[in-house]
Amino acid sequence: MSYMLRVKPVLYTRNALKDLRKHGNMQARIRRAVEEYAADGMAHSNNVTDLVGDDGRRLRVGDFRVLFKETDTAITVTRVAPRGEVYD
Repeated sequence: MSYMLRVKPVLYTRNALKDLRKHGNMQARIRRAVEEYAADGMAHSNNVTDLVGDDGRRLRVGDFRVLFKETDTAITVTRVAPRGEVYD
């Protein structure tokens, strides 16, 4: 049986891009993890959790947290920050 995985496009908000630029040394690793999750939801399923009191989700990449909203058609990254600062 053959099937094709559908990769969801990843969109970054202006604030998320600004956050990524601040942490340039981790930028490639974070983007790669988000792209892998977009291509295959099971790739980082143990590092993704639903946010309490919000419709968003969180991806853990080392000491960084990526906050995003996921629909059937796309993933929108809203925030990228170190663990202690992401929820401020």
